[in-house]
Amino acid sequence: MIVMPVRDKPRGTETAMNQIIAIRELLKKRILILDGAMGTAIQQRKLSPENFVLKEPKIRAEGCNEILSLTRPDVIGDIHSDYLNAGADIIETNTFGANAFSLSEYGLSDLVYAINRTSAEIARKAVRDLSGSRPAFVAGVVGPQRAHAFFFPVRG
Repeated sequence: MIVMPVRDKPRGTETAMNQIIAIRELLKKRILILDGAMGTAIQQRKLSPENFVLKEPKIRAEGCNEILSLTRPDVIGDIHSDYLNAGADIIETNTFGANAFSLSEYGLSDLVYAINRTSAEIARKAVRDLSGSRPAFVAGVVGPQRAHAFFFPVRG
């Protein structure tokens, strides 16, 4: 998991270090709460198959929760806000399966960057919109892949 500082300006090494220091200081005082399962929260919304359709190019990706960052950013943002309002200190991006291997099953490999970037932006917005002055953080998430790469030694 990668924790991203939430800022409107580009991050520099110094800013990233400040965020790490802030997390460490908070951890000295209390346990930080990580959000819950994104997939479960999406399923609870009982979305129709049309929510998983990318319009340009027209691709049906039912079951690909990551595509919702492009097709229904409002839903993903609401889930982040729900977790933050429930007390989460760290929310995870909607990128569990947003890698070329997993997205290739849906014909979405070309959208890896767009999905990851948009997912991070949605999470960052939710943290910025959090009412009150308590700090909150965004963690980039990478889940296991459905396909595994195997490397075998070549013997000559």
